[in-house]
Amino acid sequence: MLVGVDIGGTFTDLIASVDGQLRVHKVPSTPGDPAQAMLAGLAALSPEGLDAIARISHGSTVATNAILERKGARTALIATKGYRDILAIGRQNRPQLYALQPRLPPPLIPRRWCYEVPERLDHSGAVLTPLDLDALDRILDDLAAQRVEAVAVCFLYSYLNPAHEHAVRARILARGLLSEDQIALSSEVLPEFREYERASTVALEAYVRPVMSRYLHNLESRLPETTTLRVIKSDGGIVSARRARRQAVHTALSGPAAGAIGGFTLAQMAGYDRVITVDMGGTSTDVGLCPGRLVHRAESAIDGLPLRTRLLDIETIGAGGGSIARLDVGGALVVGPQSAGADPGPIVYGQGGQQLTITDANVLLGRLDAAHFLGGAMALYPELAGPPLERLGTAMGSDAEGAALGIIRVANVNIDRALRRVSVARGHDPRDFTLVAFGGAGPLHACEVAEGLQIPRVLVPRYPGVLCALGLLMADVALERSRAVLQVVSRALTHALRAALDEMLALAHDDLSAEGIEEEVMAYFPLVDARYRGQSYELAIPFTEDLEAAFHEAHARAYGHAMPGRPVEVVNLRLQATGAVRKPSLLPEATVESDGSAARLGSTRVVCAGGLAEIDLYARDRLTPGTRFAGPALVVQMDSTVYVPPGWRACVDGYRNLVLERA
Repeated sequence: MLVGVDIGGTFTDLIASVDGQLRVHKVPSTPGDPAQAMLAGLAALSPEGLDAIARISHGSTVATNAILERKGARTALIATKGYRDILAIGRQNRPQLYALQPRLPPPLIPRRWCYEVPERLDHSGAVLTPLDLDALDRILDDLAAQRVEAVAVCFLYSYLNPAHEHAVRARILARGLLSEDQIALSSEVLPEFREYERASTVALEAYVRPVMSRYLHNLESRLPETTTLRVIKSDGGIVSARRARRQAVHTALSGPAAGAIGGFTLAQMAGYDRVITVDMGGTSTDVGLCPGRLVHRAESAIDGLPLRTRLLDIETIGAGGGSIARLDVGGALVVGPQSAGADPGPIVYGQGGQQLTITDANVLLGRLDAAHFLGGAMALYPELAGPPLERLGTAMGSDAEGAALGIIRVANVNIDRALRRVSVARGHDPRDFTLVAFGGAGPLHACEVAEGLQIPRVLVPRYPGVLCALGLLMADVALERSRAVLQVVSRALTHALRAALDEMLALAHDDLSAEGIEEEVMAYFPLVDARYRGQSYELAIPFTEDLEAAFHEAHARAYGHAMPGRPVEVVNLRLQATGAVRKPSLLPEATVESDGSAARLGSTRVVCAGGLAEIDLYARDRLTPGTRFAGPALVVQMDSTVYVPPGWRACVDGYRNLVLERA
């Protein structure tokens, strides 16, 4: 049995692949102990016992939450003398250009735990000032007194010569102050130039590594020894729990990755390779554009802190089913980014929630059917949302239904803006794409969002509410090695890069072998980060014998022009290594024309844009391939609800995807 587990802010989603069949389950998350909900879900999915589970592919927000909530380890930074304040100074960017009193996020490591030690390398990695071990010992004495739990080490030019960083680690270990897992070296975490980004990334790694390590140790201790636990990274690859404990920061922005992989893979299988994915859960909405491939970017930020690791290019906004609706000081309706979360959750959950959410609005409008929520396993109390929506409507000069429709419209506009940022703003016409909608709330909003952008088609996977969990089962092992270069392209450099690649290939092969990957399913993709000399940023291109021509072409494709007369500089050499893992076997079924009457559960009253209407109610698990019907309609299933507005028609394809198109 293969199991994917995605722990979100509101629900924990699970999906199991057993002999070609899929089982799905969904339970409320347990923020105090995320593993508790996961283990309860595993027990429900596997009545044969946890020993039947061969592999668990896991996605969690443990590292993310540790950073956002500032609940990581007590961390110190050891830097080159003169660079103690590198985290506080940063790039001196102004995120709010016109703010008279801008508020920057505080450094992750307070200044009193930032230390400097005499040592210095030059730009080639040669030693100018040897590492002062006596000064280092004085620092370590203070670290012991401060009960520091983790140390980040970042020296100038250590990406070219890591000897001094290795010496610091050896000294800490020799004195027995910390274990090797509690020491993060910038030359290992990010062996690339850009001092501030490297310092920020290694500080984040040291800060979250003990938290992630404790979480994974706790989880593994509660699983059978025969069960392999893998964890997804921000770039969409999965790795063993052992490696994830040493690369914890690579999981910090991994939440949306599994959904994008699952949505894109299913869309490709269904015949659509240009898609925009929309994953609307309980807390946030993640959108990503896939123009025939998954798109990565080199860096991002979390809570304003630079994080330079490869990740899938996904935009996240605070618009989920639990997003809170309110009037601002000017009387305008605002939805999100604050969320009611899983506890207490929306008002209709009946758990003491007092603030209106998108879920409350959908329930009052009839778009979430109380009798079928979570397959009937969780009760909803629509009557609880009526009075607060009435009060909001009165404040808006409307009624409860008007307030609920307003909440939905504002949420849809927020999603619309995110979609425009990943498509129109980057030169893509959304009318050429298919919208893949998933997450517990995504299929409720997808058609109306698509209408606003003139997207002709919406694809709702068979299990939209647990698609991130399915995406985890579709992800392969992915590792990356990089090496700083910073040299202008020449014949000699190309030869040197080829020799360096041979070394990196041998190391990558060992890495994949350690992950349990067989040789025949290993694959390697060499890349270079290149730029015109004098530019500040670079493009990633495949390594070829003619790097100059390849870069000119890539630059013209990305920016509309090239500068063939300017020298091309290689900044980094990269090697991406992947290992294919066993995946669920999804095969198309034969389609038989049907009007869906066998799946019809009756009718229900829903408030549409034109007013209250009596619409058909369908059971998703009874919709067979070839079924066609017209909206307005509501399709219910355990993990989600699909709203088909007036003017849209639906059909079920061979993979049991629900394909919605404007009539």
